[in-house]
Amino acid sequence: MLGQFITGFAGRSFVVALPTIASALGTDIVGISWAIIAYQLASISLSVVFGRLGDIHGRHAIYGGGFAVMAASAFLCGIAPNAPWLVLFRLVEGIGAAMIASATRVLAMEAMPEGSAGKANGFMTMSFHGGVLLGPPLGGLVVDLVSWRWIFFLLAPIGATGVVLTAMTARGRRPAPATPRPAIDYLGAALLVVLTVALTLFLDRRSAEMIRGGERGFVAAVFAAALVGFLLHERRARHPVVNLALFKIRMFTFSVLSLLIIGTTGSVLTFLLPFYMQDVLHHSPSFMGLIFLSAPIFTITLAPVIGQVTDRIGPRIPASIGVVMTMGAFLVGTSLAVDSPWVVPAILMALTGLGQGCFNTANQTALLASVPREYRGFATGMVQMTFGLGSLLGTSLASVLLTVMFRYASGVPDAPPTAESPTSLVFAMNATYTVCLALTAVALVASLMRGGRRVVPPPPSPT
Repeated sequence: MLGQFITGFAGRSFVVALPTIASALGTDIVGISWAIIAYQLASISLSVVFGRLGDIHGRHAIYGGGFAVMAASAFLCGIAPNAPWLVLFRLVEGIGAAMIASATRVLAMEAMPEGSAGKANGFMTMSFHGGVLLGPPLGGLVVDLVSWRWIFFLLAPIGATGVVLTAMTARGRRPAPATPRPAIDYLGAALLVVLTVALTLFLDRRSAEMIRGGERGFVAAVFAAALVGFLLHERRARHPVVNLALFKIRMFTFSVLSLLIIGTTGSVLTFLLPFYMQDVLHHSPSFMGLIFLSAPIFTITLAPVIGQVTDRIGPRIPASIGVVMTMGAFLVGTSLAVDSPWVVPAILMALTGLGQGCFNTANQTALLASVPREYRGFATGMVQMTFGLGSLLGTSLASVLLTVMFRYASGVPDAPPTAESPTSLVFAMNATYTVCLALTAVALVASLMRGGRRVVPPPPSPT
């Protein structure tokens, strides 16, 4: 729970301090954006690799090491003298986050009695969104009362506490190593890192604004080459970092697919709604913050309950209910008007929080518990990587759809989407949310197709 909390808290508390940090270090929004990109590159590209390393060499070592890296890098971020050093230290912090994320859910499942996987994942969802909830207000308070550097300094003792607790928990619990121990697929891991880094740079909106068209073409070519090489290598590798046979497991595959779609559409929603509330409805940032609190509050409240329900009836029904609630949020989004009362976006965010509470808990339970135990670290890494890529894809999709729909509504071929034409902007948002509604319908089909039984771990090592 501490690991989930620190990853949720670290990301959100940093974002609210971006303008202050940029000013203090003498850089602009483009320069400071690389501190976000570096963190994302590390956390997304390395989660699966660390998850597999945990499967082979023990999760406690990876998990405790992640807390140590997080604590040290947070302190270094706090003393960073300029923006390039901050970017470097944030990259290291992202490595620590990947190490933590690759083990936290599976360790929670293994700490609970058999048949309590849903309950364990409910606590994990609750803890992560607890960090998401507390990150912005506490981060803003620290910046106002002390200094932006203390946002990082506060993470150091939390990370140190994680190291101590992990060492205490691991004592006497380390399982006997497999004989013979599987070899590490170094080439597969390297290719996976290259292709996920290339895909992240290609999809990330901030990266797209910083690199020219020719360079984006090069990034796309690197991704394609790495993907082909990775697939060919993994099919021949004796101990692949990504066992492609796992995707023959129906519940695992459809859980990954529905998570990717929900992560993508959720990112579209949270990316566009602030522009609507501030630029069209003219609400203050502080009031917007209160509206956005409704989502994590509902998620935190609902997740533990849904976890227990999942243990009793299986993940298909609660996860599908979560998708339906998310569809309800987008349905509300299609009805936004230039003069909607504040309660309309509040309902939208409330439905989003309810959907996350139901879907994330049940879907992640299905995804992790459906694979053999020796691949649960890999599956946990897949959760992190899939959600991260979905967030990046959603931001890119939102930018493209909003621009195309705005130009169609305004009749100006090269017009950027702005609130100077609120009617056209709201039309573009309605249309974008309509596309997301259709995508979540696909996620609903995938969720229903995963199977309805209670999750029972399959036999070891599919081949």
